[in-house]
Amino acid sequence: MKSLKKILRYIKPYKLFAFLSVLSNVFSVIFHLLSLLVLIPFLQLLFGKTEPVSEEPEFSWTSDYVSDTINYQMTPHIEANGLMGALYYLCIAVAVLFFAKNLFRYLAKFFLAYIRSGVVRDIRSDIYAKILVLPLSFYSEEKKGDIISRITGDVQEVEWSIMNSLEMLFRDPISIILSLVFMVSISPELTIFSFILLPISGLIIGRIGKSLKRTSAKLQIRMGELLSNVEETLTGLRIIKAFNAEKEANNRFGGQNEIYRNTMLSMFRKRDLASPMSEFLGSLVMVTLLWFGGSMVVDPAMNFDGEDFIAYITMFSQLLNPAKSLSTAYYNIQKGAASTERIDAVLEADNKIFDKENAHSKNTFEKELKYENLSFAYGKEEVLSSINLSVLKGKMVALVGPSGGGKSTMADLLPRFYDAKLGRITIDGEDIRDIKLKDLRGLMGIVSQQSILFNDSVFNNIALGVENPSMEKVVEAAKIANAHEFIEKLPEGYHTNIGDGGGKLSGGQKQRLSIARAVLKNPPIMILDEATSALDTESEKLVQEALFKLMENRTSIVIAHRLSTIQNADLIVVIQDGRIVEQGNHDELINKFGVYKKLTDLQAFA
Repeated sequence: MKSLKKILRYIKPYKLFAFLSVLSNVFSVIFHLLSLLVLIPFLQLLFGKTEPVSEEPEFSWTSDYVSDTINYQMTPHIEANGLMGALYYLCIAVAVLFFAKNLFRYLAKFFLAYIRSGVVRDIRSDIYAKILVLPLSFYSEEKKGDIISRITGDVQEVEWSIMNSLEMLFRDPISIILSLVFMVSISPELTIFSFILLPISGLIIGRIGKSLKRTSAKLQIRMGELLSNVEETLTGLRIIKAFNAEKEANNRFGGQNEIYRNTMLSMFRKRDLASPMSEFLGSLVMVTLLWFGGSMVVDPAMNFDGEDFIAYITMFSQLLNPAKSLSTAYYNIQKGAASTERIDAVLEADNKIFDKENAHSKNTFEKELKYENLSFAYGKEEVLSSINLSVLKGKMVALVGPSGGGKSTMADLLPRFYDAKLGRITIDGEDIRDIKLKDLRGLMGIVSQQSILFNDSVFNNIALGVENPSMEKVVEAAKIANAHEFIEKLPEGYHTNIGDGGGKLSGGQKQRLSIARAVLKNPPIMILDEATSALDTESEKLVQEALFKLMENRTSIVIAHRLSTIQNADLIVVIQDGRIVEQGNHDELINKFGVYKKLTDLQAFA
């Protein structure tokens, strides 16, 4: 039941609605049981055993009190209109009791709806907020489709399996307790006998529930794999079509879909067994009870009336329904427990990139940033080793070298997408881990090789992360990025939606929007990660012009494969196998006839 406790903590903000729902359920159960207890005087009336009650009975939690109270109320009607008057009174009383029961039942659901919808919203909000703060290293180990599955399918499973069971958990224990009170008042012997039988059925039900939890966990994992497959297909659809790989992709998805179907079939079989099994076990208990209670009625020494036995059996049959509902709720909670655990795996994931307790603000960059004896590894694989580099304010530093050498990792360590295990990075002599994360990233702007744009308007993409942006400043940033001209030609200008990932724009246009976004942020430090490598010649020229404007009077760290674009850099750093092997300006490195000279010769030859 740990999963239920984790969900119940989300109910705390809705304590008032929970209280009102429980209270409404209490009244609903009371009126329901009263409508059943009316059966005793009704049967006494039919069998001619009704005795007039002239004095109002004293209150007690017994069926005799209810029966005597009803007889007390009926006595004037019997005296005035005979048995037909009493029958009329009983029918009106039953109708009123059933109306009150169903009114409070509706109110219980009405208040519970606020809890269900609110808890699901809060869980989704917490998962999304956690997704935003978790480090990039977390997502290198997880599939995007599986994360999507947790915030959609798993949360929905919690809503259906656990939240749907809350009504049963609020209502049925009350119904069972009150039923037992009246059952004991009718016949303590029968109630003790029934208590001997019920735990046996509960034990069987519990074993099936544990099996259902295991199968449900497998089902959610399979759904994550399916969604990952779909996400990869949508991302790589162009390549799938280009290589005529539709059949292979379809077969792969079909195999995963079949595995999901078989797992779902197994879960359905176990879940659907719950209701028939609990009903059959309940019927066995009922039959045994009929035998034992019937023998008590037949035996004159037991002094147990037939109408009391019928009322008891009716009451016990109503006890079976909430007991059956509780077993169903137990199954549902076990089924939803797997989803709860998958949700908690995200919510409780360790976030290693966080602000220290004594972290301070820093909003300016004055002198230099340094990599000091820095080493970094992804797991056991070392990517950077003993990096020492100084970048002075206002200078352009280019990182070049073979692919996989660690250039992008050096750039990712600067805004703390990852943290180094050994060494440190400093800004104006301060360790970046001593600076508040928001302030640190506020000092930097990033333009990557792949333009990351969102399914939103041009204006909102450029103004991302800027509070209260003005149209004038957005337009000015677009002009600096050589983007204003093509934006004006779009159907709705700056308010045009650019589609998923900027799919309505060309590569050069998307990159210029990314540059405009960096310009508007106006950071003192720029990180350019191969910002022109994926563009055609004409687009590259426009983007390169925009980049030069962007880097004016700023400290820039540029990662480049096309060495022609960084020949004017103040410092060129050559990285190979995670180490700095050369550094200097273009002419100095050419004259060294080292790695940089080989790279330039290869590109000139190409």
